Amino acid sequence: MKILIALDASTHSERALSFVTRMRWPAGSRTIVVSVVQPVASAVAGPYEPPVASREVAEEQHRQLQALIARAEGTLRETGISTEGRLAEGDPREALVQLARSEGADLIVMGSRGRTGIAKLMLGSVSSHVVTHAPCSVLVVKQAGGSPGGPKPLKEEMS
Repeated sequence: MKILIALDASTHSERALSFVTRMRWPAGSRTIVVSVVQPVASAVAGPYEPPVASREVAEEQHRQLQALIARAEGTLRETGISTEGRLAEGDPREALVQLARSEGADLIVMGSRGRTGIAKLMLGSVSSHVVTHAPCSVLVVKQAGGSPGGPKPLKEEMS
C-alpha cells in the first residue's frame, strides 16, 4: 500500500502523522511524506505583475518544510514504516491531487483545520478539495475534541 501523508507546519498535520504511526499497515506498505511550498505574494509587485516572494523568503520556506519532512520521516522510520519525502510547489490542493495521481497512491492521509461557514468559503479547504478530486481514498484526521457534541478525541474512540 502506498500512503501519501500531507503535512504543513500545523498541529492538524501532526495528528495525521501520529495517526499513521499508530496504525498497522499491510506488509510492504510505504509512505510518501509531502509538504507543499505555496508562492508567497510580494508587497512590491505592481498591479499587472505576478506576485513573487523574495529569494530569501522562498529559501527559508523551503528550509522549514524540508526540516518538517525530515522530522516526519524520522518518526515514521522509528516505528518501522518505510518512507520517503517530497517537497512540491504550487497550490496545495492541486499539488496533492497531482502527486497522488503520479505516484499511484492508494491513500492520502491529511489533517483538517476544521474551518466552517464563512471561513471555509473565504479561505478554501485543502482537505475538501483533495477528498473531492483525489484518484484514491482520503483519510482526513479531524481535530481532537472538536465542538460540543462533535467527534471525541481519537484516543477515546479507539480504546
